[in-house]
Amino acid sequence: MPTETQPHADNTHDALTSSRRRHNVEPLLLNTSEVATMLSMSTSWVNREASKLGLNGYKLGRGRNAKVLYKKAEVIKWVEQQTIH
Repeated sequence: MPTETQPHADNTHDALTSSRRRHNVEPLLLNTSEVATMLSMSTSWVNREASKLGLNGYKLGRGRNAKVLYKKAEVIKWVEQQTIH
C-alpha cells in the first residue's frame, strides 16, 4: 500500500524558517568586545575611555549582569569623525 505524503498544515512556518536561513541580519547593537575588535583596541580601553571620547554606550540590565551595548551606526559615525590634527 503506497503511503501518501500529506502537505504540511502550516506552510507559512516553513517559508518563514527558510527565509530566516537565507538572510543574515546585521546586528544593530555591539557588545564591548565587538567594539574593541572593530576599533583594534582592548575591551578595557573601550570600558575606560570610550565614553570620555564621545562614544556612548547603552546599559541594559542592572547590577553585575548589566551589559553595555553600542549602536553600530554610532560607532561607525564616531570612527569617521576621528581625525589626525
